[in-house]
Amino acid sequence: MTGRSKIQTRAIADEIAEKARAAGFAVGKMEGYNDGTWILIDLGTVIVHVFTPEQREFYNLERLWTEVEKRQARG
Repeated sequence: MTGRSKIQTRAIADEIAEKARAAGFAVGKMEGYNDGTWILIDLGTVIVHVFTPEQREFYNLERLWTEVEKRQARG
């Protein structure tokens, strides 16, 4: 997920954590919240990444999943 600013990424992370708790999920660690450029939320079997556009472009996590999809397709 991408927020347009650090304030927006924090608001997104807060809402995700709040909704997850309301749905009965345990919210583990939330890393990077103070900085706000890349927030990682540990929901157990699911990890949520909330980036600013600059961090999303720099780390380009999507390329990791693209490689997995290519390998699975070759299966």
